Formats: sequence, C-alpha cells, structure tokens
Amino acid sequence: MHRLSAVLVLCALLAPAAVRSAPFVAKPSDATQAQPATLALDASRAADGIIEVHERLPVTSGAFTFVYPEWIPGEHGPTGPLSNLAALRVNADGKSLDWRRDAVDMYAFHVDVPSGAQAIDIDFTVLMNAEDDVMSTHSLAILNWNRALLYQAGIDSHQYFVKPSIVLPAGWDFATALRGASRSGDRVDFDVTTLNMLVDSPLDFGRYVKKWDLWREGSAFVQLDAFADYPQDLDLPPNLLKAYQRVPAEAFALYGSRHFIDYHALVTLSDAIGFQGIEHHQSSDNRAPDDFFTDPNESLAAGDLITHEFSHSWNGKYRRPADLTTPNFQVAQLTDLLWVYEGMNQYLGDLLSFRAGIREPKQYPEYLATLYADMDYRTGRSTTPLIDLTTGAPYYYVARGAYPSIRRGAGDFYSEGELVWLDVDTIIRERSHGARSLDTFLHRYTEPSVTGPIVVTYTRAEIENLLNEVEPYDWHAFFQRYIYQISVHPPTDMLARSGWKMVYTSKPNEFIEAMQASEPGVLGWYAYGADLNDEGVVRDVRQGSAAWRAGLAPDMHILAVNGQQFSPDVLAYAVRLAEHSSAPISLITTQTGWYQTLSLDYHGGARYPHLERIAGTPDMLAQIMAPHAK
Repeated sequence: MHRLSAVLVLCALLAPAAVRSAPFVAKPSDATQAQPATLALDASRAADGIIEVHERLPVTSGAFTFVYPEWIPGEHGPTGPLSNLAALRVNADGKSLDWRRDAVDMYAFHVDVPSGAQAIDIDFTVLMNAEDDVMSTHSLAILNWNRALLYQAGIDSHQYFVKPSIVLPAGWDFATALRGASRSGDRVDFDVTTLNMLVDSPLDFGRYVKKWDLWREGSAFVQLDAFADYPQDLDLPPNLLKAYQRVPAEAFALYGSRHFIDYHALVTLSDAIGFQGIEHHQSSDNRAPDDFFTDPNESLAAGDLITHEFSHSWNGKYRRPADLTTPNFQVAQLTDLLWVYEGMNQYLGDLLSFRAGIREPKQYPEYLATLYADMDYRTGRSTTPLIDLTTGAPYYYVARGAYPSIRRGAGDFYSEGELVWLDVDTIIRERSHGARSLDTFLHRYTEPSVTGPIVVTYTRAEIENLLNEVEPYDWHAFFQRYIYQISVHPPTDMLARSGWKMVYTSKPNEFIEAMQASEPGVLGWYAYGADLNDEGVVRDVRQGSAAWRAGLAPDMHILAVNGQQFSPDVLAYAVRLAEHSSAPISLITTQTGWYQTLSLDYHGGARYPHLERIAGTPDMLAQIMAPHAK
C-alpha cells in the first residue's frame, strides 16, 4: 500500500478479530480444480455503481458456512467492505434457502443445504460507491474481486478454485493479470484459478484506455494500463513515458531478480476516486487524480505511486512477513513487521522513482528534508514507538480526528521507515567503503533470480541475520533503537554520513509547494506551528508551538490578521513583520459561532526544511539515487 494513500483506507466494519492461538487447520475444499466454484459478474451497470453477482459454490449437504473476505492483503486490516454487499439470495436446486448471519462474526453466513444438493446458487448486488470509497465513475471502474465474492469458510485459499467471468459495459476495455482471458462481445471469461490468485488480480475497466509496454523479453512483460475519466488525461508526455519505461530495468538492477510471469501496472485517473495504491504480485491497483500524468506537480509530489507498488512485487508479495501470510481472508494478519514490508518499500519505491527519472535524482535531498522534518516534528514520537504503529496498523490506517501528530498514524512507519532504511544503506556503504550497499542485501533477499508468483516468508531475526551476512554490524540493536523503543528524533546519522545536514530557511521547499498545488493552504508547521487552508481554516496545530499557546485549534477560522481580512499573503506579511517586532500577531477567529481575538507570539519568520551540503564530503545521496541500470 502506498504511504500517501494509507490514511484513505476505509473499513466498513472493524469487528473484533480473534488472536491466532492455535495453528490453522484447513477444511477440505469443496471447490476443486476439476469442479470449481463459478463466479459470474454482470458489470454492465458499473457506471451506475452496481455489479450483479451470480455464484455457484460446490457444497455437501448439511450445515454450510460461507464468508465474505474480511482481511484484505495489501490493505493490512479487516477492510472488506461488508456494507457494500446487498440483496443476498441463496438457492439450491431452484429452491430458496434461508440464510442467517453469524451473531459474532458478521462476515460469516450459515445455511442448511438440503440432502442431495451438490451446489448452492448465490446472488447478490455489489454497491460500488460509498463516501470516500468510490470504485466507479461514468467512464471507468475498479474491480477488487474480494468485494464481489463469497467462499466456503475454513478453507485454504490456495486450494480453493474459482472460474471467474465478467460482463463489461458496452464498448469498455479491461486489463488484469488474470490468465486466459477470452472475450466474446462484452463478456470475458478467465481460466480456473485459485482463490488467493483471483483476489490478488484486480481488474480495471473503462471507456478511455491506453496501454504502454514498459519492458518485454520473450513472453514476459511489464505493461502500464491507464484508464481515465477523460481522454485528454491519457496524453502521457514523452519524457515521462521514457522515465516509466526505465522503471523495470532499474527494478531488475536493484533486486537482481524477477518473480512474476508478467506484470500490469493498473492506473485509474479520476478526481472522483481517492488517491490509493495497493500492491499485488503480478499487478498493482493505482488510483490517481485526473492530471496525474499531465501535471508536473503530481509527478513531483507523488511520483513514487507506481514504483512503490511495483517494488512490492519483490518486497511484500514474494518476500513477506511470516505472520502477515495467512491461509485465507478471515484469519487476522499480524502486522508488526510492516516496518520492513512498507517501511523499506517506501525507501525503495522513492529510490526507483528517482533512479528512473520520474523525479530528478538531484531533487532527492529536498524530498528527504520534507520526510525528516515531518517525522522530527511529530510530537507523539515522545510517547509512541514505531513498533506500536506497525503492530496497531489495522487501527492506525483508519484512525481519524484532530491532532494526528500527537496520536501518530500509519503514514509514519512509511516515512520514518524510509529514514531507517536509508540509514541502513549508508551504514553498509560506509563500512564496506562503497563495495556493498542495500542493493547487495536485496539481491540476496530476493534470490533466486527468476520464479513465478510464489511467497517466501521471513522473520525479524532472518532479516537481521541476512543483513549481518552482507555487512557485520549490531543490526538487532540498531532496529531496537529506532523501531522498538521510543526515539525522540528520527535516525539522523545518515545525513552527515551522506554529506548533508538539515537546515530551516524562509525559502519554500519545492516538494511542499508541489503537494500544496493540489491542496492550497498555508504551512506554518515548522514556524508558529499551524497549518491552514487558503481560506484561513485551521487544519492542525502542533502541540507546544506558538499557535498552540495562542489557543488556535483545528477547524477554527481565522478572519483577520492584525486588523486586515485574512488571506495567505496577509498572514505571510504579518509573520515577516513580527521578525523585527516584539509585539504578537493579532488574530480574530471564529469557532462554532463564537468570536475571539488571539495573540500569536511568534517572531521566527517563515521556516521550511532543506538539506545543505557539508563542504569537503562525498555526496552519497547522489551515488544512491543515480541510475543503476545498464
């Protein structure tokens, strides 16, 4: 999952999940390769937010339980949108059967199968769109199969077989990593596949589509498949396309391996669908704004969207934490090692975006400054270590509310994970005098060189042991310090080791400016300690800052600054004047119908984070971010 999108994951129901106290023992699967379940989707009205589902599940007579997927791989939580399942009907041999929801496990449904029946027919409607969870528009749609299926409870998803098909809206095209697509008119049939592979193979479809080969060798390929609300948003600039075409080569150089048969980077371009990125082994589900390919600010601010998810094919899908690898979608995932799965991948996805040229390698120090400052100014870091954020990820992904820097959030183990793994990289490079790097570790980590989409699990001890084989060091103590214990500041040594130091100046940071282009506002976080939108509504206030002491609070509206009507320019002018005055800045505010005048006692001027070169030292960041593919 992508760092910027982690906070957008919605959970329809966070039901208490039982802790795994005993080894899972799978029930025999009634859906075999010879006699699979059939899943027929009518998505002809997807533009209206509706999919009709007909499923036939092989069964044996007697009590039978079927389930709706709850714990979704890549989303790291019980995020199956159960409330989107509607109009459920069950039949056997043409006769309607009564079904009942489990009183404790809301994702489970019970039915009594009549004697002699060998299958049950299930029909239901998938409601595709909800607030902050839009999956279809007039011109495109995203199908995550887990949202549109039910399956036999208690089975191993690797041994449960499904024959899927879909009816598309007239004239729409599609893309997916599923095998054996056979199209007749608007209907597409696929080969029989295992349940886990089906859920791991999302399908995008729409009326405006472009597909580009990024790499091809024999029958293997990497393809970028883009679906847009408007045809002009598919006009990918030639230079940007060339950068994306360099991504596979840079990934192969980084990892020294490939663990997919072919790969589809699926992208939807729609302002109606929230920003998101979800990894799959042979594809990725990337969701971006209309102008993601046509606005340079989007590539600067979020140019790692596709590279992050592509990197997950190796780190997260092929290599995966043992406790995050579950036999089916009802077993709770243990997420403590997301500091490797997502934290390291945040570093690698960013690295690939710079090495490939989606962003210029010389821009990485400015980007790194934003990450470091953001993490260093998280006031909650004095109480909450990263391990709590990864262990509690299913909660932190859906956490909402004001003052997130006090609570911390799931995005922290992405951003700070990048700092930790950059530190690892620079330690290896320094101690080996440039002979080895994190790239060396990754080649060992993802051996052998070529396989199909299989999973090889790991533990913390195995990660530390492999690092120690690459470069002897007390890696256990290192991770203990930055992951498992409270760390008042993020890792800092890698900055000086790389030839750089943190500074704060009045010059705006170009990455912050790029991010604000799509969400205009006033960033005073590193100065007086508040962020506002461009109309003066307070988004957040930093604990202990001048804004905090003044009494500013989220959702408060600043109407006037020093007697003038608020505007971003008026506030900036007041901050500049205050540098040369001892008088506080006067703010007239309103909050839930009450007006008050607050005094902002701040005199430090505008402050933005940057990295500055340390004279006479090698620039290790330039070496790391330079293209590596031959």
